[in-house]
Parts: sequence; structure tokens; C-alpha cells
Amino acid sequence: MRRVLILGGTAEARALAARLTGVHVVSSLAGRVSDPRLPAGEVHIGGFGGAEGLAAWLREHRIDRLVDATHPFAERMSASAERASRLTGVPLLALRRPGWDEDDGDDWRRVPSLPDAAAALPDGARAFLTTGRRSIPVFAARAGVWFLARSVDPPEPPVPPNVRVLLARGPYTVDGERALIREHRLDVLVTKDSGGAMTRAKLTAAREDGLPVVMVDRPALPEGVQATGDVAAAAAWAQG
Repeated sequence: MRRVLILGGTAEARALAARLTGVHVVSSLAGRVSDPRLPAGEVHIGGFGGAEGLAAWLREHRIDRLVDATHPFAERMSASAERASRLTGVPLLALRRPGWDEDDGDDWRRVPSLPDAAAALPDGARAFLTTGRRSIPVFAARAGVWFLARSVDPPEPPVPPNVRVLLARGPYTVDGERALIREHRLDVLVTKDSGGAMTRAKLTAAREDGLPVVMVDRPALPEGVQATGDVAAAAAWAQG
């Protein structure tokens, strides 16, 4: 039986694991979320020890296909997957949800990195920060900006005084996002171009309330990696 390793705890990774039939599926989760949504089939939690460690794991477990379905901003893991694929000869496919497109009425300022996003915020801003708990220190250095930082799990303490943490897990609604914006008098949204419908509501609420959006562009995949944004196509590749 063909053996497939899926990297990632994304919704696309779970959908792919549920769709695959006639193969042995192992899904790998990084273990950074305390209560992750588990996919169907066998689950491996924790890292591999870099590209060489992943390559050794692929050999040991006789993996035939490798799917990188990690978060679009999991740049280090994608690089390790590409190198492990080259080291072992195991074919690699990246499953990436499409990024977001700007609609009429949106006011987006695209930036290449988190530090650039922090620098783009004016003093006195009240920012809705949705870039993940690990990014909070990058933004908290902007002492003249107040942040409502939403994350699934608490950030590492101490939390700076200009940051209020909101623990929540999507999907979110436009009405709920609009209520947050108004309750906390937020005037700018900071997010990453992660794509997906589950968290798009914040963009709609920002547009309807006239908030500008500082959008961090996603990193490029390693050169030469085949990619698809379609779970059915990824399933056909893994099973074919």
C-alpha cells in the first residue's frame, strides 16, 4: 500500500487526509497549538529535526509521497520538505490555499515582512493584530501603537502593556469582527495573506468600516516545487 505523509495542521491538510483512500496516510502536526484539530488517520506530532531528520523519517517509514500542506507562512518547514524530497527522491507536492484578492472598496497596503508591517503603522494607531502570537514581539516594540492581538493560544509572557490578547479560534463572522472593531475603537487591521474563507470575515468588516489593511505578502515556495490549491488535485496526485 502506498504511504503518504502530509505535513501541516491546516484545514486543507485535514481535508486531504479525509479524502485519501487506498493509501496509508500519516499527518504531521508541529505541536505548537495546545488543542489541535486532528485529521483522519495516523498522526505524528512534533518536529523531525530539520531537513535531514525529515529525510531519515521518510526513509524509515517508507514514505512514497510527501505533501506540504503547512501554513502558507511556514517558510522553514517548506524549505525542509523541499530538501528532504531531494535527499530521498520522494516526490513532493505543495498544497496551498489561494491568497486573498483585493475587492472594490478595500484599502490594502502590501508589505513584504512583519517588521515592514510594524513600521507601516502610524503612531497613535489602534491595531487589530491577526498575525499570530509569535509575531507579537515584533509589533509590541511600536510603543506608540495599541494592539488587540488575537491568537489561538496565549503568547509567551510577559505581554507588553500596549498589547491586549484575545484568545479565539475561527471561523469568524463579519458581525463578530465588526463588533470587535467598534468595541475596541480599532482603526487598522494587520494580517498575513494566509487566504481561506475561515478568516476572511475580518477583511470584509475592515472594508465596511473603512479600515485600512496592512497585508503581509506570503513567502514564495522553494524553487521548483510543484504546487496546487485544489484538495481534489492533491488527492489524485497522492493516490496516482
